[in-house]
Amino acid sequence: MNSKIASNLTELRAISPLVHNITNFVVMNFTANALLAVGASPVMAHAVEEVEDMVSIAGALVVNIGTLSPLWVEGMKKAMIAAKKSGKPIILDPVGAGATPYRNSVLSELLNLVSPTLIRGNGSEILALEGANVQTKGVDSTSSSTDSLEAARSLSKKFGCVVSVSGATDIIVSGEKVAFVENGVPLMTRVTGMGCSASAISGAFCAIQPDVFEAAISAAVTMGVCGEKAFEKSQRPGSFQIAFLDALAAVSAEEIARLAVVK
Repeated sequence: MNSKIASNLTELRAISPLVHNITNFVVMNFTANALLAVGASPVMAHAVEEVEDMVSIAGALVVNIGTLSPLWVEGMKKAMIAAKKSGKPIILDPVGAGATPYRNSVLSELLNLVSPTLIRGNGSEILALEGANVQTKGVDSTSSSTDSLEAARSLSKKFGCVVSVSGATDIIVSGEKVAFVENGVPLMTRVTGMGCSASAISGAFCAIQPDVFEAAISAAVTMGVCGEKAFEKSQRPGSFQIAFLDALAAVSAEEIARLAVVK
Protein backbone atom coordinates (compact mmCIF):
# COMPACT_ATOMS: atom_id res chain seq x y z
CA MET A 1 0.00 0.00 0.00
CA ASN A 2 2.81 2.44 0.86
CA SER A 3 4.23 2.26 -2.66
CA LYS A 4 0.76 2.85 -4.13
CA ILE A 5 0.33 5.96 -1.98
CA ALA A 6 3.71 7.25 -3.15
CA SER A 7 2.76 6.59 -6.79
CA ASN A 8 -0.52 8.45 -6.30
CA LEU A 9 1.32 11.51 -5.00
CA THR A 10 3.66 11.42 -7.98
CA GLU A 11 0.72 11.17 -10.39
CA LEU A 12 -1.17 13.95 -8.62
CA ARG A 13 1.76 16.30 -9.06
CA ALA A 14 2.19 15.30 -12.71
CA ILE A 15 -1.48 15.87 -13.57
CA SER A 16 -2.20 18.79 -11.19
CA PRO A 17 -5.97 18.17 -11.20
CA LEU A 18 -8.42 21.05 -10.89
CA VAL A 19 -10.40 20.64 -7.68
CA HIS A 20 -13.69 22.56 -7.48
CA ASN A 21 -14.39 23.58 -3.88
CA ILE A 22 -17.66 24.89 -2.50
CA THR A 23 -16.27 25.52 0.93
CA ASN A 24 -16.56 27.88 3.86
CA PHE A 25 -15.33 31.43 4.41
CA VAL A 26 -13.09 30.41 7.32
CA VAL A 27 -10.84 28.06 5.35
CA MET A 28 -10.86 29.21 1.72
CA ASN A 29 -7.37 30.68 1.71
CA PHE A 30 -5.72 27.87 3.65
CA THR A 31 -7.48 25.18 1.64
CA ALA A 32 -6.46 26.74 -1.66
CA ASN A 33 -2.87 27.02 -0.48
CA ALA A 34 -2.87 23.41 0.71
CA LEU A 35 -4.04 22.22 -2.70
CA LEU A 36 -1.42 24.31 -4.47
CA ALA A 37 1.29 23.09 -2.12
CA VAL A 38 0.52 19.41 -2.65
CA GLY A 39 0.51 19.94 -6.42
CA ALA A 40 -3.16 20.31 -7.33
CA SER A 41 -5.03 23.31 -8.76
CA PRO A 42 -7.82 24.85 -6.64
CA VAL A 43 -10.90 26.80 -7.63
CA MET A 44 -13.41 28.20 -5.13
CA ALA A 45 -16.75 28.78 -6.85
CA HIS A 46 -20.17 28.71 -5.20
CA ALA A 47 -22.35 30.96 -7.39
CA VAL A 48 -25.45 29.16 -8.64
CA GLU A 49 -24.88 30.73 -12.06
CA GLU A 50 -21.51 29.04 -12.67
CA VAL A 51 -21.14 25.89 -10.57
CA GLU A 52 -22.32 23.53 -13.30
CA ASP A 53 -19.84 24.97 -15.80
CA MET A 54 -17.05 24.80 -13.22
CA VAL A 55 -17.79 21.16 -12.43
CA SER A 56 -17.53 20.35 -16.15
CA ILE A 57 -13.85 21.35 -16.24
CA ALA A 58 -12.85 20.07 -12.78
CA GLY A 59 -11.43 16.70 -11.82
CA ALA A 60 -13.39 16.50 -8.58
CA LEU A 61 -15.98 18.40 -6.54
CA VAL A 62 -15.56 19.08 -2.81
CA VAL A 63 -18.66 20.25 -0.92
CA ASN A 64 -17.98 21.63 2.56
CA ILE A 65 -20.97 22.89 4.59
CA GLY A 66 -18.98 24.90 7.14
CA THR A 67 -20.69 28.26 6.57
CA LEU A 68 -24.16 27.76 5.18
CA SER A 69 -26.62 30.05 3.44
CA PRO A 70 -29.60 29.24 1.19
CA LEU A 71 -27.93 30.41 -2.04
CA TRP A 72 -24.80 28.41 -1.28
CA VAL A 73 -26.93 25.34 -0.63
CA GLU A 74 -28.56 25.78 -4.04
CA GLY A 75 -25.10 25.98 -5.58
CA MET A 76 -24.10 22.78 -3.78
CA LYS A 77 -27.14 20.95 -5.11
CA LYS A 78 -26.58 22.07 -8.70
CA ALA A 79 -22.89 21.21 -8.54
CA MET A 80 -23.50 17.76 -7.06
CA ILE A 81 -26.09 16.89 -9.71
CA ALA A 82 -23.73 18.06 -12.47
CA ALA A 83 -20.83 16.09 -11.00
CA LYS A 84 -22.91 12.93 -10.75
CA LYS A 85 -24.09 13.27 -14.37
CA SER A 86 -20.53 13.72 -15.62
CA GLY A 87 -19.05 11.00 -13.44
CA LYS A 88 -16.86 13.33 -11.38
CA PRO A 89 -16.02 12.26 -7.80
CA ILE A 90 -17.93 14.12 -5.08
CA ILE A 91 -16.38 14.63 -1.66
CA LEU A 92 -18.78 15.72 1.08
CA ASP A 93 -17.42 17.29 4.27
CA PRO A 94 -20.34 17.43 6.77
CA VAL A 95 -18.81 20.17 8.92
CA GLY A 96 -20.64 20.56 12.22
CA ALA A 97 -23.14 17.77 11.53
CA GLY A 98 -25.41 17.44 14.55
CA ALA A 99 -24.84 21.00 15.76
CA THR A 100 -28.11 22.56 14.54
CA PRO A 101 -31.38 21.40 12.93
CA TYR A 102 -30.69 23.54 9.84
CA ARG A 103 -27.29 21.95 9.29
CA ASN A 104 -28.78 18.47 9.67
CA SER A 105 -31.61 19.35 7.28
CA VAL A 106 -29.19 20.56 4.61
CA LEU A 107 -27.12 17.40 4.90
CA SER A 108 -30.24 15.27 4.58
CA GLU A 109 -31.26 17.18 1.43
CA LEU A 110 -27.83 16.80 -0.15
CA LEU A 111 -27.54 13.10 0.63
CA ASN A 112 -31.05 12.36 -0.61
CA LEU A 113 -30.29 14.24 -3.81
CA VAL A 114 -26.97 12.64 -4.75
CA SER A 115 -24.86 9.99 -3.04
CA PRO A 116 -21.29 11.27 -2.61
CA THR A 117 -18.21 9.34 -3.67
CA LEU A 118 -16.48 10.03 -0.37
CA ILE A 119 -17.69 11.37 2.96
CA ARG A 120 -14.87 12.78 5.08
CA GLY A 121 -15.39 14.14 8.59
CA ASN A 122 -14.47 13.81 12.25
CA GLY A 123 -15.90 11.25 14.64
CA SER A 124 -18.79 13.36 15.90
CA GLU A 125 -19.80 14.40 12.39
CA ILE A 126 -19.87 10.81 11.13
CA LEU A 127 -21.91 9.66 14.14
CA ALA A 128 -24.39 12.53 13.71
CA LEU A 129 -24.67 11.90 9.97
CA GLU A 130 -25.51 8.27 10.64
CA GLY A 131 -28.25 9.36 13.01
CA ALA A 132 -26.69 8.99 16.43
CA ASN A 133 -27.66 11.50 19.11
CA VAL A 134 -24.23 12.97 19.86
CA GLN A 135 -23.19 16.11 21.69
CA THR A 136 -21.09 18.45 19.56
CA LYS A 137 -19.02 21.58 20.15
CA GLY A 138 -19.91 23.41 16.96
CA VAL A 139 -17.50 22.05 14.37
CA ASP A 140 -15.18 20.35 16.90
CA SER A 141 -15.38 16.62 17.50
CA THR A 142 -16.34 15.24 20.90
CA SER A 143 -16.01 11.63 19.72
CA SER A 144 -12.95 9.71 18.60
CA SER A 145 -12.60 8.18 15.16
CA THR A 146 -12.73 4.68 16.66
CA ASP A 147 -16.06 5.51 18.36
CA SER A 148 -17.53 6.11 14.91
CA LEU A 149 -16.29 2.96 13.13
CA GLU A 150 -19.68 1.25 13.04
CA ALA A 151 -21.38 4.48 11.96
CA ALA A 152 -18.83 4.81 9.14
CA ARG A 153 -19.55 1.23 8.05
CA SER A 154 -23.28 1.96 8.06
CA LEU A 155 -22.89 5.14 5.99
CA SER A 156 -20.58 3.41 3.53
CA LYS A 157 -23.13 0.68 2.88
CA LYS A 158 -26.12 3.03 2.85
CA PHE A 159 -24.71 5.44 0.28
CA GLY A 160 -22.36 3.09 -1.55
CA CYS A 161 -19.42 5.38 -0.81
CA VAL A 162 -16.12 5.48 1.01
CA VAL A 163 -16.09 7.10 4.46
CA SER A 164 -12.94 8.69 5.89
CA VAL A 165 -12.92 9.59 9.59
CA SER A 166 -10.19 11.85 10.95
CA GLY A 167 -8.79 11.48 14.46
CA ALA A 168 -5.73 10.35 16.37
CA THR A 169 -6.04 7.34 14.09
CA ASP A 170 -7.71 8.04 10.75
CA ILE A 171 -10.17 5.35 9.71
CA ILE A 172 -11.13 4.74 6.09
CA VAL A 173 -14.06 2.44 5.37
CA SER A 174 -15.35 1.01 2.11
CA GLY A 175 -18.06 -1.59 2.71
CA GLU A 176 -16.31 -4.35 4.63
CA LYS A 177 -12.81 -2.98 3.99
CA VAL A 178 -11.21 -0.88 6.74
CA ALA A 179 -7.83 0.87 6.85
CA PHE A 180 -6.24 2.61 9.83
CA VAL A 181 -3.79 5.47 9.24
CA GLU A 182 -1.66 6.31 12.26
CA ASN A 183 0.23 9.32 10.95
CA GLY A 184 -0.22 12.86 12.27
CA VAL A 185 0.29 14.94 15.42
CA PRO A 186 -2.18 16.36 18.00
CA LEU A 187 -1.24 19.96 17.13
CA MET A 188 -3.10 19.56 13.83
CA THR A 189 -6.36 19.86 15.79
CA ARG A 190 -5.33 23.36 16.95
CA VAL A 191 -5.15 24.84 13.43
CA THR A 192 -8.37 25.90 11.72
CA GLY A 193 -8.90 24.29 8.36
CA MET A 194 -6.88 21.11 8.73
CA GLY A 195 -9.93 18.88 8.36
CA CYS A 196 -11.26 20.97 5.49
CA SER A 197 -7.88 20.75 3.78
CA ALA A 198 -7.96 16.98 4.26
CA SER A 199 -11.24 16.90 2.36
CA ALA A 200 -9.85 19.10 -0.42
CA ILE A 201 -6.71 16.97 -0.74
CA SER A 202 -8.93 13.89 -0.77
CA GLY A 203 -10.63 15.47 -3.77
CA ALA A 204 -7.28 15.90 -5.49
CA PHE A 205 -6.39 12.24 -5.00
CA CYS A 206 -9.87 11.11 -6.09
CA ALA A 207 -9.41 13.11 -9.29
CA ILE A 208 -6.41 11.01 -10.29
CA GLN A 209 -7.13 7.64 -8.62
CA PRO A 210 -10.41 5.89 -9.48
CA ASP A 211 -10.04 3.53 -6.51
CA VAL A 212 -11.65 5.87 -3.95
CA PHE A 213 -10.58 3.73 -0.98
CA GLU A 214 -6.95 4.02 -2.08
CA ALA A 215 -7.35 7.73 -2.81
CA ALA A 216 -8.77 8.41 0.66
CA ILE A 217 -5.93 6.50 2.31
CA SER A 218 -3.40 8.45 0.22
CA ALA A 219 -4.90 11.75 1.35
CA ALA A 220 -4.93 10.75 5.03
CA VAL A 221 -1.33 9.58 4.90
CA THR A 222 -0.13 12.69 3.07
CA MET A 223 -1.83 14.95 5.63
CA GLY A 224 -0.46 12.94 8.55
CA VAL A 225 3.11 12.64 7.31
CA CYS A 226 3.24 16.34 6.49
CA GLY A 227 1.86 17.12 9.94
CA GLU A 228 4.70 15.11 11.47
CA LYS A 229 7.30 16.85 9.32
CA ALA A 230 5.84 20.28 10.16
CA PHE A 231 5.99 19.48 13.88
CA GLU A 232 9.74 18.94 13.56
CA LYS A 233 9.99 22.63 12.58
CA SER A 234 7.31 24.20 14.80
CA GLN A 235 5.35 23.36 17.94
CA ARG A 236 3.04 26.41 17.91
CA PRO A 237 -0.17 26.75 15.85
CA GLY A 238 0.70 29.88 13.85
CA SER A 239 4.09 28.83 12.56
CA PHE A 240 2.96 25.20 12.35
CA GLN A 241 0.39 26.19 9.72
CA ILE A 242 3.13 27.64 7.52
CA ALA A 243 5.43 24.68 8.19
CA PHE A 244 2.63 22.33 7.19
CA LEU A 245 2.16 24.04 3.82
CA ASP A 246 5.92 23.90 3.29
CA ALA A 247 5.89 20.19 4.14
CA LEU A 248 3.11 19.52 1.62
CA ALA A 249 5.23 21.15 -1.07
CA ALA A 250 8.51 19.52 -0.05
CA VAL A 251 7.54 15.96 0.87
CA SER A 252 8.78 13.37 -1.60
CA ALA A 253 7.04 10.23 -2.74
CA GLU A 254 9.92 8.27 -1.23
CA GLU A 255 9.33 9.89 2.18
CA ILE A 256 5.61 9.11 1.96
CA ALA A 257 6.39 5.45 1.23
CA ARG A 258 8.87 5.27 4.10
CA LEU A 259 6.86 7.12 6.75
CA ALA A 260 3.29 5.96 6.02
CA VAL A 261 1.77 3.90 8.83
CA VAL A 262 -1.22 2.06 7.40
CA LYS A 263 -2.85 -1.01 8.92
